[in-house]
Amino acid sequence: MIGPEAFARSLSIPSVKSKADGSMWQYHSRSDDHSKKACWLVMLDLLLNCPLLRKHVSEGKVYFGINHEMRDFQQNRKKDLDLVLCVGAASPKSSLPTFDALAEPYGIVLTPEEQAQLNELPSLRQAPVGSVLVALEAKACMTEHVKARPRLFDELNSSHLTIHGATDEAIAVGLVVVNFADSFISPGKAPDASGARPFNIHRQPGVTERVLEKVGELPRRSATGREGFDALAAVLVDCRNDGHPVSLVTAPPAPQPGDNLYYDSMILRIAQLYATRFVHH
Repeated sequence: MIGPEAFARSLSIPSVKSKADGSMWQYHSRSDDHSKKACWLVMLDLLLNCPLLRKHVSEGKVYFGINHEMRDFQQNRKKDLDLVLCVGAASPKSSLPTFDALAEPYGIVLTPEEQAQLNELPSLRQAPVGSVLVALEAKACMTEHVKARPRLFDELNSSHLTIHGATDEAIAVGLVVVNFADSFISPGKAPDASGARPFNIHRQPGVTERVLEKVGELPRRSATGREGFDALAAVLVDCRNDGHPVSLVTAPPAPQPGDNLYYDSMILRIAQLYATRFVHH
């Protein structure tokens, strides 16, 4: 899979500008830059691992939408989803960027081999969203892990409820990025008298383990007609947010092969669900 390594590589480059002072950051909680990167890369891995999806894209049957608002028909909840695969509600507009064209503005850094794989894919076009087939939501927990647990759970839980409240057949996907660094500079903290910004200190691995435990409590479903995510994963990175390269963490407590939250398993599960649920699309 390309996603986790490419995400860490892409996050290494400071690309988020602070509105407060114009400083550049690798991660900023008030920006959706990290979510865009994560969801784009999940979609890339899905395209590479789902032959039926590639076929539907090449036949012009499936499109994508960005920041699509889904509304729960029963509860009237609404939520903007980062990225969706969909049936177009109208013809795609040539002025809208294609999926591959978003790699540069999203700050995606691919190796030559990964870029070659992207170039071989059929062109996935953007269109007004009709019925949703796959909906992606990505969240990050980069600092103050214990404090962030309830918010993280609630935001993700509302995602699958809203997605399936709108379209039960849709594949609801959740991805959580957790920071395993021992320290982190929060963009919201003011510099001290010397001009340096203070670090938040993380008691690892305990705080990360507690976040993963909370994510593991999110409901998952194995069939339509029930509540829960259809696919869910967690990725660990080491990000100090001080300009040092961001690295992917693969050793425990990062999910391992066979674990419910393992990234590769999530991609393969989405591909399998798509191939069975939308075989007659």
